[in-house]
Amino acid sequence: MKKILLVTGTRPEIIKLAPIIKKIKNDMIFVHTGQHYDYNMSLQFIEELELPSPDFKFKLTKREPTLQISQIIKKINDVIKKINPAILCVQGDTNTVLGSSLAALKNKIPIAHVESGLRSHDWRMQEEHNRIMVDHISDLLFAATANAKKSLINENVHGKIFVTGNTVIDAIENYLPTSLKKSKIETPSEFILTTLHRAENIDNAKTLSNLCNAIIKSPIPIIFPIHPRTKSNLKKLNLYDLLKKSKNVTLISPVGYFDFLYLMKSCKFIITDSGGIQEEVTSPSIKKFALVVRKTTDRPESVKSKFAKVIGTNKENIISEIHKTNNSKLKLPRNSPYGDGHSSDQILSLIYQYLN
Repeated sequence: MKKILLVTGTRPEIIKLAPIIKKIKNDMIFVHTGQHYDYNMSLQFIEELELPSPDFKFKLTKREPTLQISQIIKKINDVIKKINPAILCVQGDTNTVLGSSLAALKNKIPIAHVESGLRSHDWRMQEEHNRIMVDHISDLLFAATANAKKSLINENVHGKIFVTGNTVIDAIENYLPTSLKKSKIETPSEFILTTLHRAENIDNAKTLSNLCNAIIKSPIPIIFPIHPRTKSNLKKLNLYDLLKKSKNVTLISPVGYFDFLYLMKSCKFIITDSGGIQEEVTSPSIKKFALVVRKTTDRPESVKSKFAKVIGTNKENIISEIHKTNNSKLKLPRNSPYGDGHSSDQILSLIYQYLN
């Protein structure tokens, strides 16, 4: 049987595809493009989750999106020519996903897209461009929710659509018990976990300044694992020292998956611009509330089910919402809108049915 070509490039892709990678075993060629070039943002997670070492690992030399995507197309095209896979499996909306999918399309290799149908309707987001294009060239579209499926139907995509839930819930259910045993990270008894990495936030000087000047006003300590690109932009804008000198903000290097699960489980609530975290907080094993510092969200199910609230990027509004949330007694739903932790089984079964 021809192999499944499974491609990752970033931390979220590794985490969300980990439950599938663990189950594919001998039917897979595993490629990591190196889009997250920092070890702590990518390869650390492959090792930590005890995934097999990639069959092909790349080092991308370009960061500008069009050049990076063209590099990925060339490198994945070379892999396809060498192994002639039966199908490409990708997850999400990164440059890795788009570049790999375009290479597969032009080589007449079917595409299976995990987490199809997400839409923010915010054209400033590079991810929005990527996922729309990939959805329209995919043959199997694995939507996490009925709402995502509806978006795909409305856009009249040509591939077959299946609602499977989200594999991130599988990953948390699989790995949280281990993380609680293995994590050695130290935290205050009460704290807010904060993450920022979206281009529309960290590349905009005014927005990034608003976010920094808001979180230093937090009434309780903040732990902020800082993305390398976020750190670089903070330093360029002279905001890094502002956070570093703040008595209630602790900046730490990017952490491994086990430590991050521990931080999510242990925090009081979360301030983030991450789409993935909006899903992760809904896991029955995590059950946390997220303040989303964006103008839109591509995870409306998290907001509708009261696990998250979109609060924008205005400084005063963020400060107000932090205080309001800190003083509230949050009652969160028992179940996740993203499935029951068995999404990877459904997805693999559907891929094998398609290939047979």
